[in-house]
Amino acid sequence: MNSLHLAADPAAIIRQLHVASDCLHLPYTQEIIARSGLPVQIIGERDCPDIAGVYPANLSAGKRHLVLCANRGAFFKPCPGTKEYRCCDYQVLNIGMNCPMDCVYCILQSYLNNPWLSFFVNVEDLFSELASKLAARSEQLFRIGTGEFTDSLALDRLTHFSSKLVPFIGQQANAVLELQTKSANIANLQHLDHCGRTIVAWSLNSPAIMHQEELRTATLAQRLNAARHCASWGYRLAFHFDPIILHPGWQEGYQNTIRQLFATVPAEAIAWISLGALRYLPSLKQIAAARFPFSRFFYQPFIDGLDGKRRYFRSERVAMYRFIVRELKCHVAPSTCLYFCMENDTVWREVFGFSPIERGGIPAMLDRSLHWL
Repeated sequence: MNSLHLAADPAAIIRQLHVASDCLHLPYTQEIIARSGLPVQIIGERDCPDIAGVYPANLSAGKRHLVLCANRGAFFKPCPGTKEYRCCDYQVLNIGMNCPMDCVYCILQSYLNNPWLSFFVNVEDLFSELASKLAARSEQLFRIGTGEFTDSLALDRLTHFSSKLVPFIGQQANAVLELQTKSANIANLQHLDHCGRTIVAWSLNSPAIMHQEELRTATLAQRLNAARHCASWGYRLAFHFDPIILHPGWQEGYQNTIRQLFATVPAEAIAWISLGALRYLPSLKQIAAARFPFSRFFYQPFIDGLDGKRRYFRSERVAMYRFIVRELKCHVAPSTCLYFCMENDTVWREVFGFSPIERGGIPAMLDRSLHWL
């Protein structure tokens, strides 16, 4: 299978379905099995696929296996931010674990302990929990994302989960959904009744980073064309420059991406754009170095941040942010919120000239950008 097809549909890498026995009877499970056309192995409800090798060395092979199973814990939780850096109070809806794409810097490599992909098929439990928690705090506006532990749309050709989730969120008075992806899997979004409450978001980077460090992802042109289509279907958009990575020609690279973005997508359709410099758990370096020996950016100078993650020196982060923010401000609509993901007040002031608390906090800044609701 050629790399272009894998980029357009990263789920095409999957070669085997494994179905937990206690989920086999679910109509949704049977729907996914029929749609996939893949061979199916029935496993015990607490059993694992037999994938040769030891994690993380078998991660590449593991991404060819998809497990359909039940989530026995909570589906809906606050984003695990840290108190040392400003957080946006994102709420995570956990629909599965791991991703068929393979980004060198992906934190899931050091966060997970198994190589396969999982998707949770007990969606009745998910919607029941979500409805209950939204109703219990009806005065709060929840910004909800499904892209914390997996890509929001990478498996959507198989699962069609967006066709269930987007209309549900459209009927909630106090919720906004963000579907964040590096794919171009938007076909299922076209005719959904989203009521303006779903934002479709893409992670963007310098073309060199996207090409070299984000394997089996959609190209920049594919992502932006997908965004343009979503805007034409009435969806609001978001973009995330995260992780921003120092590399030869980084200024020209990020400038090129930003200019292509605004040449393709209507600025007024963009709700928010986030920026975050590369940060990673120390254990990730060894894992990524073994899996991707061609990659060199982990060997740059880093310091240990207050959250235990390695970060660029503040002066380097500020220099990158200032350059990218200056370029973005040449194009963004006044209503678009620019913000940092997990940065401190000092960096905010050095780049934007204010700290989030002076504008009511990041959650309030993002809520104000939802002016069309």
